[in-house]
Amino acid sequence: EVQLVESGGGLVQAGGSLRLSCAASGFTFDDYTIGWFRQAPGKEREGVSCISISDGSTYYTDSVKGRFTISSDNAKNTVYLQMNSLKPEDTAVYYCASSTDYVGLASLVYDCWGQGTQVTVSS
Repeated sequence: EVQLVESGGGLVQAGGSLRLSCAASGFTFDDYTIGWFRQAPGKEREGVSCISISDGSTYYTDSVKGRFTISSDNAKNTVYLQMNSLKPEDTAVYYCASSTDYVGLASLVYDCWGQGTQVTVSS
């Protein structure tokens, strides 16, 4: 069974940091792209960042460049999203998702999703 489990969300003050984890199981990790997406109340789901496990290439949406860093630990089948200099507008439920043969932030191409973890940034 393909499964993605997010963890690491929480409440943090503006300017603070959080590290999200996405633990994957049930598939060959190296063949996939893992993406992070977020959805705030009343807003559409937004692609945040993704990483190709096979070659390490990464993508970021403009609003998080320079603040967020995506990485993978292939031995642990886990992808991390280090979030620094957090802003109130980063508040959302963060999801990780997997895709094959695609590296980018188009959510419709991702076919397996985790349950999400809440990130709340207070001002």
